[in-house]
Amino acid sequence: MSQNHRPVPRLDLAPKLKRPLSLWNPLDYLQLLYWVFFFPQALRWYESTFGGESNLQDAKTWREKWEWLRQNSVLCQLILQALMLIIVIPVGLSKFFEEIGISIHWLRLAFGVASGVALGITSGVRRGVALGITSSVAFGVAFGVALGRTSSVVSGVVERTTLRVALAVALAVASGVGLGMASGVTLPVASGVALGVWFGVALGVMWVVASGVIWVVASGVGLGVVWDVPSGVGLGVASDVMWVVAISVAISVAFARPENWLFAVPFTLLQRQQENRQFPHITPLPLPYLSSQIANWLKRDWETGLHNIDQLLKFTLQFIPVVKAVNRALAETPKEQLIDRVAQLSEDPYDWKLVRFASASLSEVMKSEAVAAFFIIKPWRQQIQALFQTEIRLDTPARASAAGFWYLHEQEPDKATEAFAVVRDLLYGEEMFSLAQILTDFHQTAELAEIASLKLPASPNPPLLRETTWEAIASLRRVIADVQVVQNSVSRSARSLALNRALGELETILDTPDIIPQCERDLIIQTAQKWQQILLQVTGKIGDISITQPVSIPYIIGDPVQGNLFVGREDIIRQLEELWVKGNPLQSVAIYGHRRMGKTSILLNASNCLGSKVQVAYVNLLRVGDCSQGVGELLIFITDAIAKTVKIAPPADRDLLDLPYLTFGRYIEQVIANVESGLIVALDEFEKIEELIDAGNINQDFIGFLRGMVQMSSKVAFAFAGLHTLDEMTQDYFNPFFASIIPIRVGFLSLGATRQVLANPDDDFLLDYKPEALDRIYELTHGQPYLTQLVGFLLVRLYNDQVFEIRRPRDPMFTLEDVATVINDPEFFSRGRYYFTGVWGQATQGASGQQEILKALAPHLKGMNLDRLSQETGMDEISLLEALKTLERHDVVREIDGCYCITVELFRRWVEMSLEGKG
Repeated sequence: MSQNHRPVPRLDLAPKLKRPLSLWNPLDYLQLLYWVFFFPQALRWYESTFGGESNLQDAKTWREKWEWLRQNSVLCQLILQALMLIIVIPVGLSKFFEEIGISIHWLRLAFGVASGVALGITSGVRRGVALGITSSVAFGVAFGVALGRTSSVVSGVVERTTLRVALAVALAVASGVGLGMASGVTLPVASGVALGVWFGVALGVMWVVASGVIWVVASGVGLGVVWDVPSGVGLGVASDVMWVVAISVAISVAFARPENWLFAVPFTLLQRQQENRQFPHITPLPLPYLSSQIANWLKRDWETGLHNIDQLLKFTLQFIPVVKAVNRALAETPKEQLIDRVAQLSEDPYDWKLVRFASASLSEVMKSEAVAAFFIIKPWRQQIQALFQTEIRLDTPARASAAGFWYLHEQEPDKATEAFAVVRDLLYGEEMFSLAQILTDFHQTAELAEIASLKLPASPNPPLLRETTWEAIASLRRVIADVQVVQNSVSRSARSLALNRALGELETILDTPDIIPQCERDLIIQTAQKWQQILLQVTGKIGDISITQPVSIPYIIGDPVQGNLFVGREDIIRQLEELWVKGNPLQSVAIYGHRRMGKTSILLNASNCLGSKVQVAYVNLLRVGDCSQGVGELLIFITDAIAKTVKIAPPADRDLLDLPYLTFGRYIEQVIANVESGLIVALDEFEKIEELIDAGNINQDFIGFLRGMVQMSSKVAFAFAGLHTLDEMTQDYFNPFFASIIPIRVGFLSLGATRQVLANPDDDFLLDYKPEALDRIYELTHGQPYLTQLVGFLLVRLYNDQVFEIRRPRDPMFTLEDVATVINDPEFFSRGRYYFTGVWGQATQGASGQQEILKALAPHLKGMNLDRLSQETGMDEISLLEALKTLERHDVVREIDGCYCITVELFRRWVEMSLEGKG
């Protein structure tokens, strides 16, 4: 089997230890010593694997730290083992040196050991037990041996030089060991080598010059007795040169660990195609072939390749090959997969700089870091660093995608917006661009008024890359809506309830931060925390509300909604305002939509919402009757409504019956001459006209007459409201009539409008809803206004019955259980029968087979595809598609991902119950 067809191996570089280290097993001490000097990442693994989830950093006081340590027996034992190593090894080696004739300075030895312990304690408190133990052992052993050993050579100069070299090596070794423990170290080669050179040149020169002079001054007299002064100076300089060379070489070698790299190279060359190749743990020098192998893993299996990258970053310092491989793989990734793959890369990386260097040049940054470490003169350093391109780049889709996720993690959403703008045309690009925009808006809010004034772009449609993030943003949208109530409502009860809802939403986000992807998590959590603090500042001003008597039911079922209770149709009122108040001349409109959508409420509330510039004469054509005396009877009904509105006496009934069109036209001319504002004649239930024409009670030339009236004057317009869309009128003479009329569709309420209707029906509503209860009502009603009002009506009645009839105390907050209670009560479907039977009856009009389709769909919550629906109904494809088109146009059925389902869940249940004989 070729390499490209074999499965990608899953690396497991963690230590294979199956039990905690033992205090009484000598081999475990050797294991710990090996970890400290050659596999320091293993200590971090040991701490997280056997030490539990407790974090020393969470303890604030020394007493808390001691209590934490006392309760964590595994880590406490590990610390004891480390202390034994720190003491035993320096003492043992010193004893050995003493036996072979090398003198030992035991006070210095004690000082070195104590220094290591102190450093370990400091590191442990600050960054964790694992790093503390590593530092303790490394520094304790190295410093103890270096300081404890005193050369047997009598010369003070040689002794001083030997001690300096030993200290230099000890410092370098201990520092190099600590490198393996530190997280996020991405530039070890450049920084380590540059640091060594810097020590060797910059500090060395200063040390040689200054120390040589001090040596002459301090020891010149004594040296002059033995040698002359020039000899003393020469020895001082020579010793310092040795010190410079030692510390330069030691630090460079300790950071790069070339011996570790050389040890691994043979295995790499021999086993580069094998799954069980050896990886060194403490050298950052790039291994041969590793970059190409990682890139091959990523190309063959992206998820397994990311797992292997995580292993390499956790347990080795091979950051450079990993970055090169990731960049190569992303550059070859198809555009339709690019953002998804970068999102997976950013899901939970061990080192976030991996994402940064997918858009910035690692080599350029390394060169800049080396210059920064080498040059101590700032102007020179800055001039040279300016030659390197270290900034984030957006010049390719891969780099722009990585930059977007990096900026989100760095809490710079404005820059993330700029980055994602480059890839908006890619799959998920528009989603991430919108997300960055929204997070930018969130990031900039600092006051209650700013939250209330937020105008967020719409959330994207599924499928979504960041589904849980959008759920959190939906919660924040609800917070914004509630903050608007807190900011603008004059009712203390409405403000109090809205405030409680908003705080509940924020608390839910803060209680479940882990469900949000790590990239944007901090931005969203900080937004929630900031908004929570802002809202808590106004809590005392609003106060709590107590309920001492039955709550008035503000929801209206059956009758049109008027006055302050009319909410949720601001978009349509805004359209009418543009056509009737801001527009000139007045435009005639046709307001159409699903049954019980609120068309009548819109017409009745239009005049109140539009001000004094426009008057609306409302006519409900259902009250006309059968017009047995012809069109004149219909016009009598219309002129009476107009006269009541404009206060101009209508024509005599006999005149309208004898000469209907002429008399009506003259009356409209009189109205035009006497009214200063515009007049809208609103004809509700307009399909009644079609019924009267079909029945022969009025002539079809009435439509032509109406068309003439529509075009008669700029001060008069008509508003026709009904069930049908304009192209559904069955006769050809309707088509020219509607040519100059603007259609306005009345659809379902949005989720936000549904929440507003339920949670804020009036300024004095004292009850509230759990957010999930509001969402559930929307799922059941799909924002159908009549059903929404009906659910709210029954919920308030349920509360009053429980609290004031049964005397059962409860929170004034509706829950999912309350919604289920009213929905499962047979009374609900009994009260809603007007709506349900109306929609069912409408399905008999137009294309045939509509009711058969509804019967077939009712038992299936998720719907059916065309093939199965055709089998269930027995309809041919043409008839089936025509009936489905009609049902979709009437908002009864919708299509989702190739499957057709009933739009309103409660109507689906009613149909299903009717089929079972329960409706």
